[in-house]
Amino acid sequence: MGTKTVAGNDGRTWSIRRNIEWSVPATGDDFEHDVDGGRGAAVLILSALTIFWIILLVWTPAQVHIPWYLWTLGVVIVLFFPLRWWLRRPWTVVAETAGSYDLPAERWTGLVRGGAKAREELRIVERRLRTLGTPGHADSPLQPVN
Repeated sequence: MGTKTVAGNDGRTWSIRRNIEWSVPATGDDFEHDVDGGRGAAVLILSALTIFWIILLVWTPAQVHIPWYLWTLGVVIVLFFPLRWWLRRPWTVVAETAGSYDLPAERWTGLVRGGAKAREELRIVERRLRTLGTPGHADSPLQPVN
């Protein structure tokens, strides 16, 4: 997304931004994702399901009438997981400053799940920079990076 410039209360100018992550970064506390099938398994399963539904629809006798609410339910079920995947993508929130004469340069980064949560975290970071001069707080996902 776009970079926003914020003036901190200590005189430093901060650059804050958020970026969507298309591949989930590896972290030490997510070991259950180490054993998932990956993209190949997802493509195989989705293609098998697509072929199954195409065969089911092609072989349906003409006398069978499927009510509209079952079609709607089918569409909702099919779109649930891609929509959930899109809405729960990880976002990286970054706050960085070049520093000033007597204050050092800093860079804070953190990972947030979901676009709405990332926007909210960016607003919190902006408000904290303007009032306190630091982007992090007690339960913040942002951590200083050296």
